[in-house]
Amino acid sequence: MGFFQSRRPIRSRREHTRGIDVPVMISAHGLGGAKDLPIPAEYAVAGACAALGVSFIVLALAWTEPRFGRDTVQPDEAGAPGGPWSGPILRLLGFAFFLYVAFAAVFGADTLINPVFGVFYVLLWVGIVPLSLAFGPVYRALSPARTLNWALAKLSGGDPELGIREYPARLGYWPAALGLVAFLWMELIFPGNTDLGNVRLWLAAYVGVMLIGGAIYGNTFFARADPFEVYSTLVGHLSPLWRVGGRLRLVNPFRHLATIPVHPGLLAVCAVLLGSTAYDSLSGTEFWLTRTQDLALSRQLVSLIGMVGLIAVVAALFAGATMLTGVHDGHQRRALPQAFAHTIVPIVVGYVFAHYVSMLVEGGQRTLIQLSDPLSNGANVLGLSGLGVNYWLSLHPTFLAVTKVLAVVTGHVIAVIAAHDAAVRLLPRKHQLSGQLPLLFVMVIFTAGGLALLFGL
Repeated sequence: MGFFQSRRPIRSRREHTRGIDVPVMISAHGLGGAKDLPIPAEYAVAGACAALGVSFIVLALAWTEPRFGRDTVQPDEAGAPGGPWSGPILRLLGFAFFLYVAFAAVFGADTLINPVFGVFYVLLWVGIVPLSLAFGPVYRALSPARTLNWALAKLSGGDPELGIREYPARLGYWPAALGLVAFLWMELIFPGNTDLGNVRLWLAAYVGVMLIGGAIYGNTFFARADPFEVYSTLVGHLSPLWRVGGRLRLVNPFRHLATIPVHPGLLAVCAVLLGSTAYDSLSGTEFWLTRTQDLALSRQLVSLIGMVGLIAVVAALFAGATMLTGVHDGHQRRALPQAFAHTIVPIVVGYVFAHYVSMLVEGGQRTLIQLSDPLSNGANVLGLSGLGVNYWLSLHPTFLAVTKVLAVVTGHVIAVIAAHDAAVRLLPRKHQLSGQLPLLFVMVIFTAGGLALLFGL
């Protein structure tokens, strides 16, 4: 994962003059490789694919009527569990944290121990997944852009829900997909991703675009165009806890997964999330390095082509598989990829956990410690500076390897269940089983390819 993969001490430009070495975050992929599995990795891949096949057969025999996507409840704007005051409290806490990190970004030292890097690449990008999975789409409550838009609307006497224009329906989630690509380019490809000035510029551009969009289109812009909010909302649909009417409610995650709003660009967002994670694994393999190091193109261009290419492959395979079926009279086959796109979300969650769990646990600890000293001047604002990082996961590679396999398999099995219910709900009865076979085949490819990339097979 770019900045976090190096283990050697690196001197920043300013630290070099002081002769201070700063250890960089442990590898994003952690330890726990194929050799650490209690069985041969090839057996693990074969078993995972077999689990998908068995799941499909059981569902085909026992699940003949749609069960999800009905009788749903919608969350409050805060999107997180709690009482009636939790929304404002979360908004206040989220904005206070934003100001704290902004203070470190503007006035902190341009070194690799500046907490901004860990907040940006670890707590925000990776931490948003377990947080949303546990509590629903919480980013909409924590979003500093939403809070700023709310404050500006109140000052001007406007309504933050409404802008001066209606958000164009044809745009859908496409702005969020482009925003995700922009973040992933910064994280995985851009060589200056550890330059504090570049991170500041990216974040300033993000906040600026969000504020302009919110002023024009209201809060609908954040729900469709904010890459982090859209990501959090998709994952949050798998959460069993949602706040509805100011009260905590338990909901069926499968049912809510099926009610993800379908707008143009939904498949693109899901493909970006899955394809980029696959690229992150591929870019560190010997296969990729040996075949790209001698190309005449620049490394950045090759990496960009590789990432975008994998995203396109994921989208094309999924779209093709969902359209290889019969449809109801009057229905359009080209609408099926968007209607089935929600089934990719569990796969994304499973692969993110498998790919980044050690970075989140260990890199997240380091970031919290660094947050206690935002200016890197020896302060201990949060009382955490004297703590050390617990590397238990990295010291137990077999446990880590098994966790990775279970995360990938669980995500795909949930996806098969969601896809089967969607097929029963969307397809004519005579095509409900045969229409799923191409999608099942693609999911087997995703499973085998994901595990192979994860363990460098």
